[in-house]
Amino acid sequence: IAMPLKRFLLRYFPPGIILEYYDEQGLLGTKTVDLLDLSESTDVEAVADQIIHEVSDLITQSKKSQLVRLLRKLIEKQEMGNADASFYLFKRLKAHILPLTNCAFNKAGDRFITGSYDRTCKVWETQSGRELLTLEGHKNVVYCLAFNNPYGDKIITGSFDKTCKVWNSYTGELYHTLRGHTAEIVCLSFNPQSTIIATGAMDNTARLWDVETGMELCALIGHTGEVVSLSFNTTGDRIVTGSFDFTCKIWNVETGQCLQSLEEHHAEISCALFNFTGNLVASSSIDRSCKLWDVDTGRCVHTLKGHNDEILHCSFNMTGSLLATASSDSTIRVYNVYNGECVAVLVGHEGDVSKLQFNPQGTRLISASTDRTCRVWSIEPAACLQILEGHTDEIFSCAFNYEGDVIITASKDNTCRIWKSAHCTSLPNTE
Repeated sequence: IAMPLKRFLLRYFPPGIILEYYDEQGLLGTKTVDLLDLSESTDVEAVADQIIHEVSDLITQSKKSQLVRLLRKLIEKQEMGNADASFYLFKRLKAHILPLTNCAFNKAGDRFITGSYDRTCKVWETQSGRELLTLEGHKNVVYCLAFNNPYGDKIITGSFDKTCKVWNSYTGELYHTLRGHTAEIVCLSFNPQSTIIATGAMDNTARLWDVETGMELCALIGHTGEVVSLSFNTTGDRIVTGSFDFTCKIWNVETGQCLQSLEEHHAEISCALFNFTGNLVASSSIDRSCKLWDVDTGRCVHTLKGHNDEILHCSFNMTGSLLATASSDSTIRVYNVYNGECVAVLVGHEGDVSKLQFNPQGTRLISASTDRTCRVWSIEPAACLQILEGHTDEIFSCAFNYEGDVIITASKDNTCRIWKSAHCTSLPNTE
């Protein structure tokens, strides 16, 4: 029987359509149709037919023209990533009195946060460069931070003082101080549902906490070295941790049970993350390799080689078809996830590359380096499009907003810079 469809919602990155409907009890339900392969060459009529066939209980042929319109809009959004827009320095913020550690946008991109050795986290308005809040209370370096995107009403900060704090992102009110780690917290994350916080620390453990109550749900115990990276999968039922003990572990979030131990690296892990669909984990290591693992079997499916020095960071594009690696050898490599082939080598930095991020469309990459620059790259063809210069010391962190038309860079020089695309649509033009 057909259930009444309430509305279509578009998810731009990665591309998909969310169907809101009323079930038999009259309760609101949602079904997501992932369209990860959508591109200019997609036959939208055929895709629309396929969607109608797959969710025939929700959509009938009468909705096809509306569906085709939505698919075209999604494709248009993906293609915007190919516009040859250069970025210009929009604002330079004297952000902190000591070096910055990290920066992150909320989903809307109208606010971002910076952490610093000065023990604070600051909340900024992107459009004006105005400081909105200073979150004070940590007794040591604020090393890692995050918004609970897509909601953006909470911020978490992880510190060398061994605690994580949960804040109201609008008022600055401190909700909870999460105590339990016995050493510095160096990585953290909200689950996608914003109900659980994960923290990883130099005490060899990761811990899961309840967002509402601030109570510890469980400790993920098993690593014999520092836990320096962690990532939830999209559904939030699994988490992967990467450690200095040369291994990554995949855990069941509900039970805290270790499901897989990924043990083929020969040195410390620098980064561990899930792809969008959650069937693969990528791990980068000081051993100069990056590995892709099958989540269900724990088997290594590809070993990505080519760097001749430590790999410091890795990042998937939004759909999970590409993986980029950043190395101390000053280069970035981009790999096809399905066959493990290197599709681009990005050469130009003159120092360690410590952070990377794809734009939402997956057509551009930004990288932060000890050479004091952030670079903007295209993948096809492999080329440096722009060098964002001006910082007077190494850049520790860089981030794209959700639309991919604003970049923030956070540096050891105590400043943060906002770079805006000439085609920027997400921020009103005040110049």
